[in-house]
Amino acid sequence: MNLFFGKAKSKTTAKDSIVKLRETLAMLEKRQAHLETKAENEYKIAKLNATKNRRVALMALKKKKAYDVHIDKINGTRMTIETQVMAIENANVNLETMNALRGGAEAMKNIHGSMDINKVDATMDDIRDQMDIANEISDAISRPVLGDELDEDELLNELEELEQEELDAKMLEAPTPAMSVPNVPSHEPAVRTNTSVEDDEEAELKALQASMAM
Repeated sequence: MNLFFGKAKSKTTAKDSIVKLRETLAMLEKRQAHLETKAENEYKIAKLNATKNRRVALMALKKKKAYDVHIDKINGTRMTIETQVMAIENANVNLETMNALRGGAEAMKNIHGSMDINKVDATMDDIRDQMDIANEISDAISRPVLGDELDEDELLNELEELEQEELDAKMLEAPTPAMSVPNVPSHEPAVRTNTSVEDDEEAELKALQASMAM
């Protein structure tokens, strides 16, 4: 602990500097407004006494001139402070940008620290090999199991037989051309002959005799 020289001065941050400079600007603005008021009053006095009292008018103009000199100095000081504020703000933006870029670079370095281009190439080669194996397995699984055991000639012969059967069936179903003939009834109307009439009468007679016998 420093007992003789007191606390060490902490570093002034950009924010603290900007706040202090803006406070100074506000103070100077008030001082300038005050001096401008006084200079205006002295000008009024000089104007009123220009013909009445030349000595008073001359003294008022001297005071106004002195106030104007101070006002010009304050304007210069304000311009310097405002320029410094802008410079600090720009420097602070640059600092924040550099810190962000530095942090990004550190993050990338940490990410790439565990990576090596040779390892990446080897990993990609492994991935390609595994993809080739997966494709071969998929092709093997999707290949029909009985496809290689069947005789292709035998299948073709069977297919030709089926096609011939279908053609034969279509030929049988096709209508054959017929000669036009007059529309004649296919059977003659039933005509009751004398024999059938006699048989009916004989049957009725037998039925009547049977009922009388009862």
